[in-house]
Amino acid sequence: MTTNILGRALSPADLAASGDFLALTLSHPEHLTPFSCVLTDGTVAEIWDTGVICLTPVQHGKTDVVISSGVHGNETAPIELCAALCIDVLTGKLQLKQRTLFLFGNPPAINAGKRELVDNLNRLFSGHHSKADGEPGWERQRAAKLEQYVLRFYQAGGEGRERLLYDLHTAIRGSQFEKFAVYPFLHGKPWNKTQLRFLHACGVETFLLMQTPASTFSYFGAQSCGAHAFTLELGKVRPFGENDMSRFAACDLMLRALVTDRLPELAEFDESKFNFFVVSRAVNKQTEQFELCFARNIENFSQFPLGTVLARDGAIEYRVDEPGEAIIFPNADVAIGQRAMLLVKPVSIAGQLCD
Repeated sequence: MTTNILGRALSPADLAASGDFLALTLSHPEHLTPFSCVLTDGTVAEIWDTGVICLTPVQHGKTDVVISSGVHGNETAPIELCAALCIDVLTGKLQLKQRTLFLFGNPPAINAGKRELVDNLNRLFSGHHSKADGEPGWERQRAAKLEQYVLRFYQAGGEGRERLLYDLHTAIRGSQFEKFAVYPFLHGKPWNKTQLRFLHACGVETFLLMQTPASTFSYFGAQSCGAHAFTLELGKVRPFGENDMSRFAACDLMLRALVTDRLPELAEFDESKFNFFVVSRAVNKQTEQFELCFARNIENFSQFPLGTVLARDGAIEYRVDEPGEAIIFPNADVAIGQRAMLLVKPVSIAGQLCD
C-alpha cells in the first residue's frame, strides 16, 4: 500500500469508517480489487475499480447520476468537492436517494499532480482509446474501462430512467465567465431546458454548444449512453489546498440536493440570464512550430479586434475573422493533431429547447 498525494494511505477495510474513497483510490492508483459493503442506511456500495464506486439506495428515485472528477489529474477543486460528497454519503451524513456512480478518472495523474501521464484522457472516449498504434498506455486503458463502467451503471438501472452525467473540471487559465459548461453535440436534438435551469442554479450561466462529435467523456455520455451530459468548467486549476471551496458552494449544494432527491424549485428559464456560444472554428496543431500570439494569462472567452493574429503554425496564420469571435481552451502544448484552440461566437437558442 502506498501513500498518496494527500499524505495518507487507506485500506479497503477502512472505507466504511472514514468514507474517504479518494484516499482509498489514491492508495491504489492503478488497480483496486472489487469489493462491496452495505452502509448503515442499507445503501449498497460497490467498488468496481480504483476511483469507481457505485451506490444503490434501498429505495431510490428514477434518476441515475454519474459524477466524475479527476479526468485531468491536476484539476483539484472538483476532486475535493467529490471526495467530500463521497465521505458524507459513505458515513451516513447524507442519505442517498438516487443511484449514483462516482468516478475519479485518472488516479495516477492525481498522485503525480499532472494533467495527464501520457495521453489526454478527455480525448480518448467514444472508442478513440483504440485508434492509436502501439501498446496502449494507462490513459487509453482507463478510457476503455470507464466507458464500460458507465454503460454497466446505466444498463443496470434499466430503461425509462433519467440518465445524467456531470464531468467536473477546472480550466488551465482563468475565464471571462468563471464557470461555464460544454454541452455536447446532440445530433439535431433540442437542448434541454430543465438541465439549463439546474446548471444555472449550480452557478453556471455560460454554455458552449458543440456542433460536431467529440472524443470527450461528456459526448460519450450523451451519444453512447443517452444521458444528459455536460463538461462543467468550474474555475481555474490550482494545487490541492489552494482552492477557495466557497466558490464551488452552489454547485456542491445542487449536486447534494440532486442525489438526495431534494432539489429546490428551479427558476424559470430566461435566456437573458445566460450566455450561449457556438464554435466558429477549431484550430488544430499541425507542426511543432505552432505558437499562440497572445499572453499565456489571457482568459477564456477573451475577444480581439478583427484581423488580429491569434496563432501561427509554420506558414499558417490564424486571425480573428468575425466580430464577437472569442478564444477558448488555447493550449500550444498539445500533441500534433490535437486541438490547440477554439474560436467561438455568441448565439441565441430561442426555439431550440425542450423541457
